[in-house]
Amino acid sequence: MRFSRISKALGVAAVSALALSACASTDNGGDGDSGSTKSISVAELNTFSSLNTDSSSGNTDINSKIATATHNGFYSITDQLEVKHNDDFGSFEKISDNPLKVKYTVNEDQQWSDGNKIDKGDLLLAWASQSGHFNGEGENGEQFFDYAGDSEGLGLTSMPEFSDDGRTMTLTYSKPYIDWETAFDVRLPAHVVAKKAGMSEDDLVNTLTSAKPGEKNEQLSKIADAWNTGFDTTKMPDDKDLLVASGPYKIKDIVENQSVTLEKNDKYTGDAPKIDEITMRSIGDANGQLQALNNGEVQVISPQANVDTIQQLKDADGVKTLTGDQLLYDHVDLNFNSDVFKDENTRKAFLLTIPRQSIVDKLMKPMNSDAEVLDSQVYVSSQDEYKDAVEKNDSSEFPSSDMDANISQAKELLGGKTPTVRLLYNSGNKARADIFQMIQESAKKAGFNVEDLGAADWSKKLPGGDYDASLFGWTSPGVGHSSYGQIFAAGGGGNYNGYDNEDVNKKADEIRTTVGDDAKVKDLAIGIDKDLFDDSYGLPLFQQAGVVGVKDNVENVTFNPGSTQVWWNVEKWDIKN
Repeated sequence: MRFSRISKALGVAAVSALALSACASTDNGGDGDSGSTKSISVAELNTFSSLNTDSSSGNTDINSKIATATHNGFYSITDQLEVKHNDDFGSFEKISDNPLKVKYTVNEDQQWSDGNKIDKGDLLLAWASQSGHFNGEGENGEQFFDYAGDSEGLGLTSMPEFSDDGRTMTLTYSKPYIDWETAFDVRLPAHVVAKKAGMSEDDLVNTLTSAKPGEKNEQLSKIADAWNTGFDTTKMPDDKDLLVASGPYKIKDIVENQSVTLEKNDKYTGDAPKIDEITMRSIGDANGQLQALNNGEVQVISPQANVDTIQQLKDADGVKTLTGDQLLYDHVDLNFNSDVFKDENTRKAFLLTIPRQSIVDKLMKPMNSDAEVLDSQVYVSSQDEYKDAVEKNDSSEFPSSDMDANISQAKELLGGKTPTVRLLYNSGNKARADIFQMIQESAKKAGFNVEDLGAADWSKKLPGGDYDASLFGWTSPGVGHSSYGQIFAAGGGGNYNGYDNEDVNKKADEIRTTVGDDAKVKDLAIGIDKDLFDDSYGLPLFQQAGVVGVKDNVENVTFNPGSTQVWWNVEKWDIKN
C-alpha cells in the first residue's frame, strides 16, 4: 500500500483542520433549471496551502483533492481502488519486460488551460522531479527536487527517450519494478516552472537533458527551487500563471484559510463537468460542517467521524450519509535526529507511555464498538494481511491493555531520568489536541515532560526536524507499494524523522523489484514492520473511519477510502433538476 499523503484530517494524514470560507449558496446547490448555473460547496477539514502536491511542503490531503479537480494525467484511482487509464489524456503501455520499458503518449489535443501544449517539457520535468535522477547521494550530495514520494522506483530509469514531436516518452528500467503502472504522471506545467526560474521552456528542456546528476548547476537549481516552493500559496497569487490547469476545473479564487473556488476549464477534453462552480470551504470542526450543511451553505461535508456526527447526519432531513473505513491511520513517530531519542531505552520508554487503548476508547469506540488499537505500521486493520503482520511484527512489546505495567516498565528504562519531549501536531484539529493531552498526562507519570509544539502550519515544520516526536497520519491512494521506501527507507521523501535501518532499506529495495510474487512482498513488508517495532520507531494508534454527508439533490458523490476521497470523480457530480 502506498501511503502518499499527509492527512491532517484526523487530528491526522499526511496530509491535514480549520476555518470558514466564502461563496456559500443559500439553497441546495444552485438552480437545476435548464440553462442555469450549477454550483456546489464542499466542506473540508483543512486549509489549502500549495499548488504542488508532489513537494514536501505541499504534500497534504486537501492540496491533493484540489489537484485531483484541476489536473489530468495518464491514470487515476477509482473508488474501487482500481487503476483507471485516462484515454482522454493519453496512453501508456509496457512494451518490454526485459528490460522493463514503458511508453507514454500524450494525445495531440492536450493542452494546459492557458493554451500551451502538454508535451516534452512537461513530461521531462515530471520525470526529473519524481525520479530523483539529479539528486546527489549521501549527506554532501547536491540536492535539487524535494519530492515527497518514493523516487527509488522511477529512479531505476535512465534519461527518457522522446519522439520527434515530444508527445511520446519511453522509460527504460534497469530492474523490474512492481509499481510501474503508477510510477509516473504529469504534474506541473513546465512553461510556468521555466518562467518562474527565469528561462524559456526550451532552456528548461536543455538544462534537464544536459545536467550531470549530483553536480552543482545554477540553472538546474533555479528550476528545482521554482518547483519546490514556487507553487506554495495560501491565497490568490499575483502570478496567475501558477493557476494553469489541465483537469476538468481550474482555480477561480483562493481566500486565505477559508476557501478555494473552482470553475470549468474549457480546454479540458474529458467528460465535460456538469457543475459550473465548486467551492471548497475549510471548516475544521464537525459541528460547523453540520451546521453549514443544514443551513444549505454547503452540499457535501467530510467531517471527522464520531458517533455524534454520524447520528446527526442520519437524523438530518434530505441528507445521504456515506460511511466506510479510510486507508488512513494516526501515529506517533520519534525523531531519530533528536538528542533525547538517540537512546533506545528512552525511545521505548516513551512509546510505552502512550495510552493507545484510552485514545481508541475516547475517539473511536463511541462510533464503532469494534474499533481497536492499530498494531502495524505497514497494514491497517481492514486489510487481509493485517492479522499475520500483528502475529509476527513484535508489536506485543508495546501492549495497550495495562498502562500501569507500561508506566512501571518505562520508569525502569529511564532509570530516574526525566527527559523533555517536544511533540509536534496539528493544533487546529481537536482530536489531535485531545491525543496530545492524553499522551502528555500519561508520559508525565513515568517522568517525561512533554512540551506542546502544536501548530497550524505543522506540516511545513515536519520536514525541518525541530521537534522530538510528531503526531499525524498517513493516507493512501489505495494502490502500489511505494510507502515502504517513501516513509521508512533512508532518504525517502516521507522519511521526516531521520530513520535509517539498513535491513529496512534493503527490504524496501527488494519489494520494489519483486514482480508477480505477492507472498514474498507480504513477507518483506512484515519484516519491515518487525524492524520498526524492534527499533522503537514509533507507534500506530488507529485506523480512521470515514463519513460523508451529501444533500439528496447532489448526484454521483461516492465514498472513496483513498486519499482523494469524494473528489476522485468530481467531473461526474451533478444536481438533480
